[in-house]
Amino acid sequence: MTRAISEPHPVRWIHNPALDLIVGCGAWSLPLILLGYSSVSNAPTWAIAFYGLALFLNYPHYMSTLYRAYHNESDFQKYRIFTVHITGLILLTAALSHFKFSILPWIFTLYLTMSPWHYSGQNYGLFMMFARRAGAQIEENTRQAIYSAFILSYAILFLNLHTGPSDRLFLSIGIPEKTALIVRLVLATAFVAFASFGLRGLVRQIGWKAMTPPLVLFSTQILWFFVPGLLAMLKGISLPQSRYSTGVLPLMHSAQYLWITSYYARREATTEGRLWRPFAYFGILIVGGVALFVPGPWLASYIFHYDFTASFLIFTALVNIHHFILDGAIWKLRDGRIAALLLNTQQRIAAAAGTAATTTGPLWAWMRSPAVVPRAFRIATAISLLALASLDQTRYALVVHNDDLSSMQKAAALNPFDASLEMRIAKRQGEAGDAEAANAAYQRAIATNASDPAPRMAFLKYLTAYQRFEEADAVATAALAKWPNDPDLLVNHGILAAYFGRSVDAVASWQKALAVDPSQTYAHLYLAEQLDGEQKFDAAIPQYMMFLEKVKATGVTPDPNIVLPVLMKLAECNLRTHHPERALKLYNLARTVASQNNAPRIESVASLNQAILESKAGNSGDALSRYQEALKLDRAANDLAAEAIDWQAYGVFLNTAGYPKRFAYACVVRSETLLVKDNSAPVPSPTQLRAELESSLGKQALAIRRDPASLLEQALQLKGK
Repeated sequence: MTRAISEPHPVRWIHNPALDLIVGCGAWSLPLILLGYSSVSNAPTWAIAFYGLALFLNYPHYMSTLYRAYHNESDFQKYRIFTVHITGLILLTAALSHFKFSILPWIFTLYLTMSPWHYSGQNYGLFMMFARRAGAQIEENTRQAIYSAFILSYAILFLNLHTGPSDRLFLSIGIPEKTALIVRLVLATAFVAFASFGLRGLVRQIGWKAMTPPLVLFSTQILWFFVPGLLAMLKGISLPQSRYSTGVLPLMHSAQYLWITSYYARREATTEGRLWRPFAYFGILIVGGVALFVPGPWLASYIFHYDFTASFLIFTALVNIHHFILDGAIWKLRDGRIAALLLNTQQRIAAAAGTAATTTGPLWAWMRSPAVVPRAFRIATAISLLALASLDQTRYALVVHNDDLSSMQKAAALNPFDASLEMRIAKRQGEAGDAEAANAAYQRAIATNASDPAPRMAFLKYLTAYQRFEEADAVATAALAKWPNDPDLLVNHGILAAYFGRSVDAVASWQKALAVDPSQTYAHLYLAEQLDGEQKFDAAIPQYMMFLEKVKATGVTPDPNIVLPVLMKLAECNLRTHHPERALKLYNLARTVASQNNAPRIESVASLNQAILESKAGNSGDALSRYQEALKLDRAANDLAAEAIDWQAYGVFLNTAGYPKRFAYACVVRSETLLVKDNSAPVPSPTQLRAELESSLGKQALAIRRDPASLLEQALQLKGK
């Protein structure tokens, strides 16, 4: 078979075997991924360390793409659509995003969704590069199989990102959990099939040893994308979306990126007869990377008093999106010049030298011109950028200490225009009991980002938590005037309106919230309870049902403390609307769920109500069992009041069902005795049933009153007729 590389002994390694395998092929992924999943990675020290590494790895890796695209005239012109037009569009989007906050979630979602695709594309390109450097001639079906495996691994991670609800910044597609599980299984099976076919073909062609770098790279892809999806599927362990933009994965990707781009830049310089100056190259990347990320948010916050965190997210998202687009255009192995320098053949290197651009790109020529930008000014600019980066690092180190109010206040002193920081300060001050300072911090947060409802929502939550309902109502009303279709605000406004007795406003707010966002599950519950309280039982029933259906549809085990009371209320509504058969089924369901979740109080009430309905339906045997069940539960819980009600109801049932009257009388006596013992209940007056039973039993009643215990135990052992 003809080899794809003309050299008889191709050089497989880029820098050296150790560096290539660890960084280039990602052999360090496993320990770093484990770190990302561990609680240690959430510690402030690690957060500060990762943020510091961004200066030397993450930021420069973005700049390396710009250096490649703008470095010489031919590349600048060749990729003009990206270097000029797409860049202009990105800058316009950055400006618009600062004026309209609602754009931010869209670009941030696009950024987080594209990030793993970008990482996958780089891994695939490096896989192919190493395979070809090792001498493989990759047939089309093999290439398609490998490519499909990389796409499928990304698709599994895509499901992770877009399963479940959206949040403030990430707009999830909202794939249901069950659907995602099925699709994951299909994708995982397809991934294994394609990977097996593609890798088997390459190993057969060049052998295991030559395939070491590609196989390590493929294992990296598995660890980065396939394993997280598998863990989410099997154990419900997931890495938050933010970890794909900050933390270990971007760190490894950036190091990998600089590893290959520095090699390319060195080979390019050598081919063009220029002196390769690695320190100057990395100096440009570091300073340029800082220029891309740091000055923008600081200038936006200090000049325009714009929210620093929001501005930082805008710049982060857009710089990344621009990087993804530009990177996808300029790094292609099918590009003859790139292939010549990365695949390491003398013939190709010679061809690359022949086609090498000899003129510096327009941007760099302009920047290097002493007449336009004096050298002293360039040095001063670089020093200023590095100083600003140091200030930014210092501020971040102060910000991450969420439990240290003093630290956060120092960060706010460095940049007072940060809504999220002010909200955290306000929360801490509120917990410390300093209401005035907390109010002031919340107001600063609101003023800093007036177009973001989050600060007002946080303030509203604070006021509600401290029972300052009148102020909370005013804040909610004012916020709703600005964001009339915000579903969270509508739900909270409805709760406050209901508290102040404005039932019409409450119902209207919850109905509108559901119209705007049908996923507002609890709006159904609030609406149902309001209608139930107004005795509009027919209208309350469908709302209770919708709440239960949506809770079930999440695929997450519902909280029994929430679901069980809803089942009981729904059953009661069905009784009030003359649907006892539905109520009976609901009480039976509530009893079962309560038993499974160790909720004896609700299980007892459900059993008692079920017993009453079974008795009315003529099912005396089932009714008997349910009464006995309720009594045993309340006796075990030592709930005197509940047990008293149970004995009274049981006595009525036994008398009506034709059981010996002595049992019914013992139950009535026990009920009255318990009510006397329970200081929280009024002393009962003799009931008509007791008088009737005493008249029927005669002298036997006196003996029962003196010692009803044995009869009560026998009553609990009665069997259905």
